[in-house]
Amino acid sequence: MTKGTSSFGKRIQKTHTSCRRCGRVAFHRQKKVCGACGYGGGSAKVRKYNWAAKAIRRKTTGTGRTTHLRKVYSKANVLRKTNQIYAGKVAAFKKAVTKKLTV
Repeated sequence: MTKGTSSFGKRIQKTHTSCRRCGRVAFHRQKKVCGACGYGGGSAKVRKYNWAAKAIRRKTTGTGRTTHLRKVYSKANVLRKTNQIYAGKVAAFKKAVTKKLTV
Protein backbone atom coordinates (compact mmCIF):
# COMPACT_ATOMS: atom_id res chain seq x y z
CA MET A 1 0.00 0.00 0.00
CA THR A 2 1.49 3.28 -1.14
CA LYS A 3 0.99 6.82 0.08
CA GLY A 4 1.56 8.53 -3.25
CA THR A 5 0.16 8.49 -6.77
CA SER A 6 -2.13 5.48 -6.50
CA SER A 7 -3.77 6.87 -3.35
CA PHE A 8 -4.50 10.25 -4.97
CA GLY A 9 -6.71 8.60 -7.57
CA LYS A 10 -9.19 7.61 -4.87
CA ARG A 11 -9.88 11.23 -3.84
CA ILE A 12 -13.00 11.64 -5.94
CA GLN A 13 -15.75 12.16 -3.34
CA LYS A 14 -16.96 15.72 -2.75
CA THR A 15 -17.17 17.09 0.78
CA HIS A 16 -18.59 20.51 -0.11
CA THR A 17 -21.36 21.57 -2.48
CA SER A 18 -22.94 24.92 -3.32
CA CYS A 19 -24.85 26.66 -0.51
CA ARG A 20 -28.50 27.67 -0.92
CA ARG A 21 -28.05 30.92 0.96
CA CYS A 22 -24.71 32.36 -0.19
CA GLY A 23 -24.06 30.37 -3.37
CA ARG A 24 -20.49 29.47 -2.49
CA VAL A 25 -19.19 25.90 -2.68
CA ALA A 26 -18.80 25.76 1.11
CA PHE A 27 -21.82 23.71 2.24
CA HIS A 28 -20.48 20.57 3.95
CA ARG A 29 -22.55 17.63 2.76
CA GLN A 30 -22.14 15.48 5.86
CA LYS A 31 -22.31 18.21 8.50
CA LYS A 32 -25.11 20.03 6.60
CA VAL A 33 -23.56 23.40 7.50
CA CYS A 34 -22.08 26.07 5.24
CA GLY A 35 -18.55 27.13 6.16
CA ALA A 36 -18.96 30.56 4.55
CA CYS A 37 -22.32 31.84 5.81
CA GLY A 38 -23.29 29.32 8.53
CA TYR A 39 -26.49 28.18 6.80
CA GLY A 40 -27.85 24.96 8.25
CA GLY A 41 -26.28 25.51 11.65
CA GLY A 42 -29.55 26.53 13.28
CA SER A 43 -28.96 30.29 13.43
CA ALA A 44 -30.81 32.74 11.18
CA LYS A 45 -27.86 35.16 11.32
CA VAL A 46 -25.09 35.06 8.71
CA ARG A 47 -21.75 33.73 9.95
CA LYS A 48 -19.43 36.63 10.86
CA TYR A 49 -16.35 36.92 13.07
CA ASN A 50 -14.53 40.08 14.15
CA TRP A 51 -11.14 38.45 13.65
CA ALA A 52 -11.89 38.33 9.91
CA ALA A 53 -12.18 42.06 9.21
CA LYS A 54 -11.56 41.74 5.47
CA ALA A 55 -14.27 39.10 5.11
CA ILE A 56 -16.76 41.39 6.87
CA ARG A 57 -15.76 44.22 4.51
CA ARG A 58 -16.38 41.99 1.48
CA LYS A 59 -19.79 40.79 2.63
CA THR A 60 -21.28 43.94 4.19
CA THR A 61 -24.23 46.00 2.95
CA GLY A 62 -23.43 47.96 -0.19
CA THR A 63 -20.99 45.46 -1.70
CA GLY A 64 -23.69 43.86 -3.86
CA ARG A 65 -26.54 45.23 -5.94
CA THR A 66 -28.60 46.47 -2.94
CA THR A 67 -31.76 46.35 -5.07
CA HIS A 68 -34.18 46.79 -2.16
CA LEU A 69 -32.11 49.44 -0.39
CA ARG A 70 -31.89 51.52 -3.58
CA LYS A 71 -35.69 51.71 -3.62
CA VAL A 72 -35.78 52.62 0.07
CA TYR A 73 -33.20 55.38 -0.35
CA SER A 74 -34.92 56.87 -3.40
CA LYS A 75 -38.29 56.93 -1.60
CA ALA A 76 -36.66 58.61 1.40
CA ASN A 77 -35.13 61.26 -0.87
CA VAL A 78 -38.48 61.97 -2.53
CA LEU A 79 -40.18 62.32 0.86
CA ARG A 80 -37.41 64.58 2.13
CA LYS A 81 -37.69 66.85 -0.91
CA THR A 82 -41.50 67.06 -0.69
CA ASN A 83 -41.31 67.82 3.03
CA GLN A 84 -38.81 70.60 2.37
CA ILE A 85 -41.06 72.10 -0.31
CA TYR A 86 -44.10 71.79 1.97
CA ALA A 87 -42.21 73.34 4.91
CA GLY A 88 -41.14 76.24 2.68
CA LYS A 89 -44.72 76.86 1.54
CA VAL A 90 -46.01 76.74 5.11
CA ALA A 91 -43.34 79.21 6.23
CA ALA A 92 -44.21 81.58 3.37
CA PHE A 93 -47.93 81.31 4.17
CA LYS A 94 -47.33 82.05 7.87
CA LYS A 95 -45.18 85.03 6.93
CA ALA A 96 -47.91 86.39 4.64
CA VAL A 97 -50.63 85.91 7.29
CA THR A 98 -48.62 87.66 10.01
CA LYS A 99 -47.84 90.50 7.59
CA LYS A 100 -51.57 90.97 6.86
CA LEU A 101 -52.44 90.89 10.56
CA THR A 102 -49.83 93.47 11.50
CA VAL A 103 -50.81 95.91 8.73
